[in-house]
Amino acid sequence: MGQTFRELNALGILAVCAVLVAAEYFQLVNGEMPCPLCLLQRIGLTGVLFGLMLNVLYGNRPLHYSLATFSALFGAATALRQVSLHVIPGTPGYGDPLMGYHYYTWALIIFYMTIIGIAIIGAFDKQYGKPIFISFRDQGALGKMAIVTAFSITALNIFITFAECGPTVCPDNPDNYWLFGAIDGI
Repeated sequence: MGQTFRELNALGILAVCAVLVAAEYFQLVNGEMPCPLCLLQRIGLTGVLFGLMLNVLYGNRPLHYSLATFSALFGAATALRQVSLHVIPGTPGYGDPLMGYHYYTWALIIFYMTIIGIAIIGAFDKQYGKPIFISFRDQGALGKMAIVTAFSITALNIFITFAECGPTVCPDNPDNYWLFGAIDGI
């Protein structure tokens, strides 16, 4: 029974990675620079990733689900803040809409779905047996793919956030990358 829940957590990791890949696509391919609230939402998604990854690696624990839930609550709060900034009629949204909604609105929906999903899956108490660590080498194909994808996406997020903001506070309305401007100045 525990292996089934680990695989569900691995699928959750891949779903969150897909959302982060979409954000990175909009940033790197479409040239849409993320604002500071967008970056905070990515931090929330990354926290969800690591809560689920702890379940894949160490077995399902309520503490791991709590980390993912609090990360989703943090992300939902930042997404709700951004939605509330643009909900007033006549206020332009930030970035191009995707299927009628802006990325931060999709983020809010995804965070709510994550919270509900974790509440449902976490309610099944048969998954909470004795925790057994499964090393990366011993993971199944799905677990390995989820772990590698999560670490790769997180590393890319760290790099592109540093490229945008550098070691300082991120600009409110970014229009270029700090790192590439610093390299051009050398």
